[in-house]
Amino acid sequence: MINIPYLTALTTLFSYGLLFAFGQLRDLFRKFLECFSSNKLQGYAPICLGLEDFYTRRLYLRIQDCFGRPIASAPDAWIDVVECYSNDNNKTLKRTTKTTRCLNLGSYNYLGFAAADEYCTPRVIQSLNKFSPSTCSTRVDGGTTALHEELEELVAKFVGKPAAVVFGMGYVTNSAIIPVLIGKGGLIVSDSLNHNSIVNGARGSGATVRVFQHNTPSHLEEVLREQIADGQPRTHRPWKKIIVVVEGIYSMEGELCKLREIIAVCKKYKAYTYLDEAHSIGAVGKTGRGVCELLGVDPSDLDIMMGTFTKSFGSCGGYIAGSKELIKYLKYACPAHLYATSISPPAVQQVISAIKVILGEDGSNRGAQKLARIRENSNFFRSELQKMGFEVLGDNDSPVMPIMLYNPSKIPAFSRECLSQNVAVVVVAFPATPLLLARARICISASHTKEDLMKGLEVISKVGDLVGIKYFPAEPEQQQIEGREKPA
Repeated sequence: MINIPYLTALTTLFSYGLLFAFGQLRDLFRKFLECFSSNKLQGYAPICLGLEDFYTRRLYLRIQDCFGRPIASAPDAWIDVVECYSNDNNKTLKRTTKTTRCLNLGSYNYLGFAAADEYCTPRVIQSLNKFSPSTCSTRVDGGTTALHEELEELVAKFVGKPAAVVFGMGYVTNSAIIPVLIGKGGLIVSDSLNHNSIVNGARGSGATVRVFQHNTPSHLEEVLREQIADGQPRTHRPWKKIIVVVEGIYSMEGELCKLREIIAVCKKYKAYTYLDEAHSIGAVGKTGRGVCELLGVDPSDLDIMMGTFTKSFGSCGGYIAGSKELIKYLKYACPAHLYATSISPPAVQQVISAIKVILGEDGSNRGAQKLARIRENSNFFRSELQKMGFEVLGDNDSPVMPIMLYNPSKIPAFSRECLSQNVAVVVVAFPATPLLLARARICISASHTKEDLMKGLEVISKVGDLVGIKYFPAEPEQQQIEGREKPA
């Protein structure tokens, strides 16, 4: 867990308190002025109540230019960011025809497949000509092509499971699958920092949901022991089934799951293990097979393996891999399979081609080179940021590295200053993170060169000094220079 320095916590709380106080004061004036306004919907309740959109109106809109910036290029190592302006104090933003060329440190393009690729792109274009952009049908009607079946077989082989099923959207893969796997009378034990798709899937299942401390197997065991002893609420009957849900790499923390220890706890208490590998599949492990390969865990020890194609593979959609019985059941029962349009055939071909490059089936060793480069780039960038004095979350080998900002005023300051120096970063604040734990999330790619990384480090260091987010003492300059020379 993150231990916030006392002074930082105090100033952050004071800043938010000031914003909320002035926001409430402005709302009082707003209500007073509305008394004289005739523009009211008679008989209708407000569609957005004051308290419900208070954060959006009084905090988010002031800095919304730091979020959702449109781009005019592929999400490669460098991108063209569309310039925007506002005439009403950021309430609305208008696009211009101008773009700024920026170093991309925000996209999930871990292996560089999102840009044009010598092997993938021609095959995607060929599939577009053959199958069209959409199947215009669900999987159970006319939406299953030979490509979909090939991808499911390839994914199952890649992750080490007997079978797999693919879906058109990564978010839906979690939110639609979990309610099919478990319902009333079941127990879901979820990591406290699991993704929103998991949270919504668990809520929609009707099962009882309990949370364990982030990445803490000992607390997971306490929760399981207590819940098994108590049984279902009111009736105290035994649980129909128990599923423990964790992520391979946590998207806002960059931390690797303590998978081996969690599996041991699940086996002890006869609970199923559901692993979300959205950010880890393809990005970590010697051959890109995710945290199981990286941590030396046998995939057969996991009951349900989930992943997405939107990060390492440069496409869209997601998958569930498991036993043949499980996948057969999901194809009969999951609404995302029965009622949603299947993945676009060109997007399917992109994933197939990317996996073949990773496996070396394209006749080259580019896949191995990409995997080695993402690992080297990630560890080098993380190490240099820490040497500069930044508070960086996450583990080695993870391409996700959050830099803690904390104070609300530092969110727009860091984002805008980086953009002004041609570096595009993603800043993350409430509700995606706890209110006091705002951060900038850096995502490294195999497509980044050494020069790109040095450019990013130089700009982030300057902006960090300007904004005041170097919370730890920096290493002497000579040691930093020696560290940067080692990877070369």
